[in-house]
Amino acid sequence: MTRAIPVSSDFDPIPSLAAVSAIQVSVVAEPSADPALRVFLVSAGSSLPEGLDRNALEAAGFTSASKQTHVVAGTPTTVLAGVGEGPLEGLAAARDVGGAIGRVPAVAASIEVVVESVGADVVQGLVEGIILARYSWDALRATPASTQVTAITIVATGDADTIAAGARRGHFKALATCVSRDLANCPPAHLTAVRWAAIAERVAADHGLGVEVHDREWLLAERCGGIIAVNGGSDEEPRLITLTYEPDPAVANGRHVALVGKGLTYDSGGLAIKPGDVVHAMMKNDMSGGGALFASMLVLRDLEVPTKVTAHIMCTDNMPSGTAFKMGDVITHRDGTTVEVINTDAEGRLVMADALVMATELQPDAIIDIATLTGAAMRSLGTEIGGVMGTDQSLVDLLRVSGDATGEPVWQLPMGVHFREELDSDVADMKNLGLMNAGASSAAEFLAHFAHGVPWAHLDIAGVAATAKPGGWKTRGMSGFGARLLVDALERFGAD
Repeated sequence: MTRAIPVSSDFDPIPSLAAVSAIQVSVVAEPSADPALRVFLVSAGSSLPEGLDRNALEAAGFTSASKQTHVVAGTPTTVLAGVGEGPLEGLAAARDVGGAIGRVPAVAASIEVVVESVGADVVQGLVEGIILARYSWDALRATPASTQVTAITIVATGDADTIAAGARRGHFKALATCVSRDLANCPPAHLTAVRWAAIAERVAADHGLGVEVHDREWLLAERCGGIIAVNGGSDEEPRLITLTYEPDPAVANGRHVALVGKGLTYDSGGLAIKPGDVVHAMMKNDMSGGGALFASMLVLRDLEVPTKVTAHIMCTDNMPSGTAFKMGDVITHRDGTTVEVINTDAEGRLVMADALVMATELQPDAIIDIATLTGAAMRSLGTEIGGVMGTDQSLVDLLRVSGDATGEPVWQLPMGVHFREELDSDVADMKNLGLMNAGASSAAEFLAHFAHGVPWAHLDIAGVAATAKPGGWKTRGMSGFGARLLVDALERFGAD
C-alpha cells in the first residue's frame, strides 16, 4: 500500500547522533588567543575579568545570581555566567548554568568556558547543559532553529585526566538525551516501526551493540499476542528491536539488567480513537520510552558502563480499521496469560507484556521498563516528575537516585492487591484496564504480572515526555526524559 506521505529512503530521523558526536569537547589549562565566545563563571565574591566593574555590572542588572548571564561588548565576545553566592558546585547546579550559557543571546558555534579549579561533576554538568540547551530537531527545516555547537573548550586547572573524564561524561550523557529527543520529535510517517528497526541495524555495531530485529511472522510464531493485536489495524508491520551490550571484561560487574521499552510510533487509540485535540497531535511521542531506551544503549560502551544489558523495544502503531482489535477481544500472551481488551487505547501494556516475559526468560538480575503509559501518571504528578513503581524497593530507590542526579526526577506511586483486583475479568485471566481512579497503579500491576517474580521496576513518563516549560537546558518539544536516567542507573547497578 502506498503511504499518504512519501518519505525519502535516506531520511535520517536522528541527526543528533552524528552532530553531537562530532562536537569537539576539550580541556585546556590556558585560554586561547581568539575564541569565538568566552565565558567566565562569576560568583558574588569572585574576581572579575580585567576591565569590568562590579558596581557597573550591578547597575546594568547583573548580580551574579545563578543562571544569570550578561554579554560584554567587545572582541572576543565575552559572557559572564552567574553561579550564585559561592563557587559553582554539584552536577545539577552546573547543568543549569551550562543551560544558561547555551542560551546566551550572543550565539556562537564554538564556546570557551573559563572555570579555573573545579571537579569532574561541574565540568560534566556544564558540557551537558550547553549541548542540551542548544538542541533543536532540524531534520525537516529549511533553516535550523538554533546554532548548533561544534566545539566546547573548558579552561580549568586541576587534575587534567579527571576533568577530561567529566567533560567526556557530559558529552555522551547529552548525546543520549539528544537522540531520545530526535526520535520523539520525528513525525509518525517518518518513524515507522520498520524504519526504526532499520536505524537500529545501521548504527548498533558502531556503538558496540549486538542487534536482532524480528518481524510480524516471528512475533506471531513466538506467541507475542499483544503486539500482534495492537498492530492489527495498521498497514505498517510491527518490529521487535533487541539490542545487547556486553561490558569490557576489565570493567564488568557480572550483573545483567533487561530493559523493556514501549515503542508506539503513533497512537490513535485504535477503535477507541482519541479526540482530535492537542494531546492526540502529540501521539507521535508515544514511543518516548522506547526512544529513551534506544538512545541510552548507544552510549554504554563509551561511558564504560559495567552492567550487561539486554533491551527489547516493541515497535508498532495503533490504528483504527476493519482489521483492528476490538473491545471485548481476548489476547493470549507469550506466557499463556489471557487478557480481555476493555479499551484499545490501553495498548502500551499489551505490547510490553510479551517483551517482559522474554526478559524474564533471560534470568536477569533485574528488569526495568519505561513507557508513556498512563495519563493518570501526568494527572498525579504533573509535567515535571515521572512515576516509578516496582516489586523491588532497592531497584525503585536506585531509579529515584538516578532521577535526582540527572535532573529527571521520579516519584514512587503505590501498588497493591486492591489495584490488581481491578484487573479481574469475567472471561479471561485479566483485563487490560482497571477502574477510573489510580490508573498508573493498576497499569503497573498489569505489567508486574508478566515480570514473574524477577526484581522489576516501571517508569511511567507520560507526563514528562514533552517539555511543558522550556528554559535552560530543557528545550521546546519532546524532552528525551529517561535516557540519562537509565544510563545513570545502569552505571550504579550492582555498586553495593
